[in-house]
Amino acid sequence: MAGHSKFANIKHRKNAVDSKRAKIFSKLARNVISAARQGGADETMNLKLRYAVEKAKAANMPKDNIERAIKKGAGDKGGDEFEELIYEGYAPGGVAMLIACLTDNRNRTAPEVKYTLEHGGGNLGATGSVSFMFDFRSIYVIETGGKTEEELMEIGLEAGAEDIEVEGEVGTVFAAATEFLPVKEALEGAGLTLISAEMGYVPQNTVEIQSKEDAQKLFKLIETLEDNDDVQSVYANYDMPDEWIEELSS
Repeated sequence: MAGHSKFANIKHRKNAVDSKRAKIFSKLARNVISAARQGGADETMNLKLRYAVEKAKAANMPKDNIERAIKKGAGDKGGDEFEELIYEGYAPGGVAMLIACLTDNRNRTAPEVKYTLEHGGGNLGATGSVSFMFDFRSIYVIETGGKTEEELMEIGLEAGAEDIEVEGEVGTVFAAATEFLPVKEALEGAGLTLISAEMGYVPQNTVEIQSKEDAQKLFKLIETLEDNDDVQSVYANYDMPDEWIEELSS
């Protein structure tokens, strides 16, 4: 699954991620606020908040930012209520997409996602139209730290992971969604550095992009969707040559 979602080939997109760090932190904070508002500020009693905090930590969000978001969510009971939504659709080239959103106004978000997809050469699908093509799993992107694929596979399996893919200096570890916290703690306990850690959607099969033009349209569409403040994550089942990804992400 060399091109699926945002997890594989992450080394080529790291500069783009770094340049958008403020926006990423804003979305992570919204996630923490929502979780704290729903279940309170105690992570031991609010598993959703624990997941949100762990995801923020893995993205190197400052501790002070996380604590402020928790306090805001737990203390501001009169604030906006956020709703989790998943939109399904297709991108150019027949690529299936899942767009995970956290919004305080679905009447704003739905038209914006629909417009972005159509303007980018894709279309919005009905509920269930593409979700069956994805599995919900725990996903950890790690730095290999000079370890071989065999060494990382051994560490991953001992940690409770189901699979691991290595590309150069970056590896992607997959585990059951129910094992998110234990596997994350085991990977960190083994001395691995996490670039990201979250529960997300992994495609069962991928669609090969036939031309660089289609690849460019796809990247532009994903980038536009991710620029939307209500969009938390975009998952897609594309596959394309590494050199295209490197060129288009530079």
